[in-house]
Amino acid sequence: MEMTPREIIKRNLSFSYPQRIGLAFDRGRMNDFCWSGVTPSRRWQPRRWSEGGFEYYEDEWRNVWRRIIGKSRGGEIYKPAIEDWNQLKEYPWPDLDAPERYAEATKIFSEEKEKYRLAGLPGFPFAICRYLRKMETYFQDLILERENITRLHHQVTELLERMILNYARAGCDGIFFCEDWGTQERLLVSPEMWREIFKPLFRRLCQTARESGLDVIMHSCGYNWEILDDLAEVGVSCFQFDQPGLYGLERLAAKLHQLKVCLFSPVDIQQVLPTGNRVLIENEASRMVQLFAHPHGGFIAKNYPDLVGIGVKEEWDQWAYQSFVNSMFLPQRKGSCPPNDKRAGQ
Repeated sequence: MEMTPREIIKRNLSFSYPQRIGLAFDRGRMNDFCWSGVTPSRRWQPRRWSEGGFEYYEDEWRNVWRRIIGKSRGGEIYKPAIEDWNQLKEYPWPDLDAPERYAEATKIFSEEKEKYRLAGLPGFPFAICRYLRKMETYFQDLILERENITRLHHQVTELLERMILNYARAGCDGIFFCEDWGTQERLLVSPEMWREIFKPLFRRLCQTARESGLDVIMHSCGYNWEILDDLAEVGVSCFQFDQPGLYGLERLAAKLHQLKVCLFSPVDIQQVLPTGNRVLIENEASRMVQLFAHPHGGFIAKNYPDLVGIGVKEEWDQWAYQSFVNSMFLPQRKGSCPPNDKRAGQ
């Protein structure tokens, strides 16, 4: 019997012999996922204005961002929401946990019978708090303002826990969050500091998700090798890496198979996809299936959403996709039926 897309993803996440790798591609291509998130707040209205070649805008956390018009997409924090610790006491937390903001997700997930239902979080505490305080200040806070930073982390974690529980009630299968933890060669903080300050927060949030029946999928750019074991230990189910080549594919595959953690990744967006070398791109996609998915699953292939931002043509991205599709079926255990997916030639 042919597995549903949802079962394909669940089996890749659990290394339990899916018929094929998972796929998450846009532009009408194969996609095993159904995504949803919270709807806009009723009590907060976004502000956006321009001055002298810059565009300014305020996010839901009350941070003010600035970007160069016509050049950057997101920009950088210009004015953080919490510039002085005295502001924390009266800080107007976003109502991301308001039940009415999950009505649409509940509807979408209840109507979806085939695909894996994934919900998005705004990050874990690091991603959120580094904006609330501004990056350079936040790194100083981790050393100089430990009591205040602990209070801030605690309040953010409580809000995220409520979001996770709301998503579980809405009927999703897993949660997805982004936290970029590495440079090209190391963590942004020492492994010791990460384990002391952040690991308990990760454990708490992942435990909330897992006890609610949800998988945890984490995006992180950079080189995070030193904490992969810790992340697996606290309950991260899957790593969404866009630069798997940073680790060395063979080395990373061996580590993830040991940890029983799935990889969710495009062809490397730094070392391979931007080359425009068709043979290299196709071979790399096929090699990733062989390394990460065989023989019992553990791999979900995807596209990178901002091809223009990394200087990649759609044609190059299509080469990777077709190679993933051509390689996607995995050896079946004795007695199982071979898969029959008519979309494989698309």
